[in-house]
Amino acid sequence: MESVKGFKDKLGKEAEKAAFIREVARQTFEKYNFIEVETPVVEYEEFVKGENQNDEAVSDIFRLQDRGKRNLALRYEFTFQLKRIAQNQKLPFKRFQIGPVFRDEPVAGNRLRQFTQCDIDVVGATIKDEAEILATVKDILDALKIDATIYVNNRKLLNEILDEAKIKNKEEAIREIDKLDKLTEKEVFENLKKIGAEKILEIFKKPESFFKKYKSYYEIKELKNDAKLYGIEVNFSPTLARGLSYYTGNVFEIKSKIKETICAGGTYLIDGITSSGISFSIERLMVVTNVLIDIEKILIVSINEDKKAVELSKKIRKLGKNVSVYFGKPSRALEYANSYGIKKVIFVGKEEIQKKKIKVRNMLTGKEVILTIERIDKKKL
Repeated sequence: MESVKGFKDKLGKEAEKAAFIREVARQTFEKYNFIEVETPVVEYEEFVKGENQNDEAVSDIFRLQDRGKRNLALRYEFTFQLKRIAQNQKLPFKRFQIGPVFRDEPVAGNRLRQFTQCDIDVVGATIKDEAEILATVKDILDALKIDATIYVNNRKLLNEILDEAKIKNKEEAIREIDKLDKLTEKEVFENLKKIGAEKILEIFKKPESFFKKYKSYYEIKELKNDAKLYGIEVNFSPTLARGLSYYTGNVFEIKSKIKETICAGGTYLIDGITSSGISFSIERLMVVTNVLIDIEKILIVSINEDKKAVELSKKIRKLGKNVSVYFGKPSRALEYANSYGIKKVIFVGKEEIQKKKIKVRNMLTGKEVILTIERIDKKKL
């Protein structure tokens, strides 16, 4: 039976790769003293929609009802839930969350309707916290050997530019400008023309030095300087806006070799408190990472010596190795090992027990080594 469109099973190597990325993210978040939280997948629809009901992501929420006919929805991100969990927390409140989110949107390329999001936020953030957020994610990308570029802009700066140009429908104009990395300049020009804002397109073609005259550019400059303390380069992108309207200050995107953005976030308000965060999906990083996940597995084949085989498996697990026991014919055991990428096979039969020695076969080379059962250790395996 096929899975629902936009939803995907992960098996074997793919599941191992996802788990590895998740663990790298978790450990890195903890190194920067972000604390882990868990929140419900299902929330009241009105709470999910919040004050940003015109945002594309909000319009794509999955809606459902419970037996009491209450209008509910699946979470489409984690940030809105901060309104609840950040209450009465000592500031700055630094939290991270890893888990599934859902969006009822068209499926294309690497975009799924369920994906595992990794999210860090600081409630009560300064620009220095923004720099640390970028440093945290950069550490993760480095660990995954992902070559990426960080881009930054500022929503206040965009509003300053649009106010100076006397653009009335600023939110719609910002949404169109943000599409310049997805649509052609001509398409964006035509969309802006419909709202009488086509003249602003020329402004965004100007060099970075042009934008230094605006008051809000100072926040970008400050972030660049703070990021340098972590050895991070931040690139100014005047057309970057991010699709969510709740952003109030600096916004950032991180891009790699695939067309889509792999990480994104920005600064916003939580109950009037300046906050900042960034998120990425494990599935998106799986596409761009070159890290090879090679989990060594051992298979013990019991040849009518089940008790000794199980005892040996317990001993090997205590050495920190991954091992299971196969109860069956050796020929089928080898087929089984090959099908699951198990590289080492140990045979335990009457002869091995009597001699107190075991054969360890390398499934890649076919070579076998003899080890003494009593002296078996991690290095020899």
